[in-house]
Amino acid sequence: MSDKVTVLVAGSWGTALASVLAANHSEVYLWTRNSDQAAEINGSHINNKYLPGISLPANIIATTDMETAVSGSKAVVIVAPSSGMRQVARSLKPFWKDEMLCVHATKGFETESKKRMSIVIAEELGCDEGQIVVLSGPSHAEEVVRLCPTTVVVASPDDKRTAEAQELFINNDFRVYTNRDQVGVELAGALKNIIALGAGLSDGLGFGDNAKAALLTRGLAEISRVGVELGANPLTFAGLAGIGDLVVTATSQHSRNWRAGFMLGQGKPLDEVLESMGMVVEGIRTTEAAYAISIKLGVQMPITDQIYHVLFKGRSPRSAVEALMGRDRKPELEAISQETWEQWHS
Repeated sequence: MSDKVTVLVAGSWGTALASVLAANHSEVYLWTRNSDQAAEINGSHINNKYLPGISLPANIIATTDMETAVSGSKAVVIVAPSSGMRQVARSLKPFWKDEMLCVHATKGFETESKKRMSIVIAEELGCDEGQIVVLSGPSHAEEVVRLCPTTVVVASPDDKRTAEAQELFINNDFRVYTNRDQVGVELAGALKNIIALGAGLSDGLGFGDNAKAALLTRGLAEISRVGVELGANPLTFAGLAGIGDLVVTATSQHSRNWRAGFMLGQGKPLDEVLESMGMVVEGIRTTEAAYAISIKLGVQMPITDQIYHVLFKGRSPRSAVEALMGRDRKPELEAISQETWEQWHS
């Protein structure tokens, strides 16, 4: 069998995962639309825009041709921004074969449809959603390429495919666990970006560690609440894709979502924040999608609600915090059904 693996596309996370795969496999093709970027990766073994100062393995081959990138690969790893996922999957379709393993590592929703990325990919490839494996967990690209110890999870209801994905990525620097809860892992990875925005807002306002700890804790509660409503296992949110990814994204200056929130908390307008970032901030699109989902499901997501109004309705960050602190008195632990209780203890 071929030892070729393909990664689509060459942003910071896609390039970092290509670097992990290059330690395990003889050929790693990295697809990009940008011919100058491909030339830089092939000629100098760097991706200066997204991972400045990092030397990439020589067996990463960049190309702008999808057929060249995919043909003969045993696995395709899709790391496109959520806004471009459908188009990338559509471009992959003519060269896709059912025997290929498909993994995606994008944390977000399709803005228009509010669909998870595995659903979008499955629709475009014409396969079952369970054939798509989700990779998620606490994993800054900047640390992964420097071989800092990193642990993630791969999820699919198909045990064979998750085992294949685990084998594809795992090495001494990049540990991989498996999980059958594709829905929970995918939702946790997307929704934690909203709370990371909120953590940045809190830090930008100078509110300190007490506020941020409360924000993360209550943020995890509302992520879990909507996740369970959509069929996820509540225990997933206590794992790598849940609390693990939430902590790393909401407390580190590597995090684009935290940095965007921090600038908003300092009073900078959203347009200026996005322009200065130069890269996609998934939490902004995810906030819009999650706000709509919470209304549709009738599930309370108070932090998401306030961040939505800061981003899209002109509410000041300070007013949003005041609204959260002034909510009605509630018990910390909410009543759960017998079915949920049994699921927690199964």
